[in-house]
Amino acid sequence: MAAAFACACAAAMLDARAEMTEINVAEQYGIGYLPLMLMEEQKLIEKHAKVAGVDVKVGWAKFAGGNVMNDALLSGSLQFASGGVGPLVTLWARTKGNLDMKAVAAINSMPLYLNSRNPNVKTIRDLTDKDKIALPAVKVSIQAVTLQMAAEKAFGEGQANRLDPLTVSMAHPDAQVALLSGQSEITAHFGSPPFQYQQLERSGVHTVLDSYEVLGGPATFNLVWTTSKFRNENPKLYDAFVKALDEAIAQINRDKRAAAEAYLRISKDKDSVDNILRMLNDPNVVYTTTPQNVMKYVSFMQKTGTIKVKPESWKDLFFPNVHALPGS
Repeated sequence: MAAAFACACAAAMLDARAEMTEINVAEQYGIGYLPLMLMEEQKLIEKHAKVAGVDVKVGWAKFAGGNVMNDALLSGSLQFASGGVGPLVTLWARTKGNLDMKAVAAINSMPLYLNSRNPNVKTIRDLTDKDKIALPAVKVSIQAVTLQMAAEKAFGEGQANRLDPLTVSMAHPDAQVALLSGQSEITAHFGSPPFQYQQLERSGVHTVLDSYEVLGGPATFNLVWTTSKFRNENPKLYDAFVKALDEAIAQINRDKRAAAEAYLRISKDKDSVDNILRMLNDPNVVYTTTPQNVMKYVSFMQKTGTIKVKPESWKDLFFPNVHALPGS
């Protein structure tokens, strides 16, 4: 019995050691990433991992765009990436059959606005080579793909890339400063909350394009993804991440004012609680792990040749923990 007990203890210790002791998670800028911000501040991944018998140190890094995160994920220096549907789909297609990267879950559904300070630009058809559009990553960010979809609708079949030469890769905070300064070549910013709402408070700034209008309805903005290899080798850490994300989203939906206060505290944004609360209460801003309208992006990216393989359904892009949700 003593020998059996010793063997059982040894097996348990080996099982715990099989999981990584340090992981790195990436986030970006804006209230879209508030669930991850709460997870970091409250050490929710560590909390749920501890319950599962795993002690883990979680590092956090902030990136300007999903394309750079993908490189870090492929190199093994990052375990969880976060961003828009564009970078997710790009890496899914790129790693299918080898690392098999998939999404853990959606984080939210939010509208994205293309705002401009150029009074002559009422629609994207009015943009000229004198306009420069800041967005997180040219060609691959969700803003870039949405702009391509809008361009094809405005200018006709085969014109998806027509406005690409006007785009510039820039982190949202830097893009906002450039746009509002009036001294930069940046005359437009395809951003995200809270930046797009803050810009509209300035005289002369107006919305040219709304992503929900392009998609024909609400759509997922941010998601989290990782490799099948990490999930298979670290099932307890993966599960801890999922539970931490669920807990953070539940916190936001339970108390929006507390969530607004947390965002300002963590981000150091100088906006007011009431303004952030107003954004969180926008009925179009929803924190949820349910994927929404991601296949519209997928179909467009496959049609334009951005990806060579296409998933048969949204479930092919996601790990099984969200398959029971009413995704699309």
